[in-house]
Amino acid sequence: MNLGKLTIGQMAQINAVSVQTLRLYDKKELLKPLVVDESTGYRYYHINQSARLDMIQYMKDYGMTLRQIREHIEKKSLEDTVDFLKKRFDEIGSEIEFLKYNRKQIGRSIENYERYVNLPKENQIFIEYIGERYIFKHKSKKNYFDLDGFGYELLLHELKKAMIYDKLPLTYYRNVGTIMRKENMKPGNLLCNEAFVLVDDNFKDHEDVERIPAQLYLSMCSDNLYDEMELAERLISETEKRGLDVIGDYICEVITEFPAFKEDLRDMFFKIQIPIKFR
Repeated sequence: MNLGKLTIGQMAQINAVSVQTLRLYDKKELLKPLVVDESTGYRYYHINQSARLDMIQYMKDYGMTLRQIREHIEKKSLEDTVDFLKKRFDEIGSEIEFLKYNRKQIGRSIENYERYVNLPKENQIFIEYIGERYIFKHKSKKNYFDLDGFGYELLLHELKKAMIYDKLPLTYYRNVGTIMRKENMKPGNLLCNEAFVLVDDNFKDHEDVERIPAQLYLSMCSDNLYDEMELAERLISETEKRGLDVIGDYICEVITEFPAFKEDLRDMFFKIQIPIKFR
């Protein structure tokens, strides 16, 4: 093997790249053969050109496009290259944070599906203990129960805008719900105008994040959002029938959403909860 006159196949093999890659780099004027035999069209490279090839590969791995790599090669500016690397360093940090949140939310989605499988169905009322939670909340000027058919979507739209404004990861938007304050839990005149997303405790100091303490709940599950007002009134009445004291706010938490096969309907399974204590 003549290291001063490597065929394109030999150059590719030595550097663990494909022949097609070398042809592309030649076409993009990133790495041209040292010699092209005019009579045969054969391309020949020098082994020392591997240094340029290595640089192209690692800049590509760092996120540069081939066009950007060529510009950096043409400028021959170390400062520009370092500036790009600093910017890319910060971008990768943000991407890592996003992936961490995304992984957590995927884990929650799996956990919520398992909860869906195991939770009572068909509007059964039950008592359960739920641990401490943190929610990012948004208050609307409108009562969700007064907006027949589209109130929930309106609250969610406002909530998403609030999350974007406050720079919360939108991955949290997969764990949503509504909250009705204790003073507004009046059968026949329910008022619910707050939506929330469940967040991790690292956001607990945010001004719009509220801590929900660990406590007992009287709960019920359903898969028909249009029945929520009727179910909420039934659950509130059930606290009286069972001699339970209501000690906090009503929560409607979406456990899981199903694929939206119907364009005009959000298909979901949710749980309504009222914090209680025995008298």
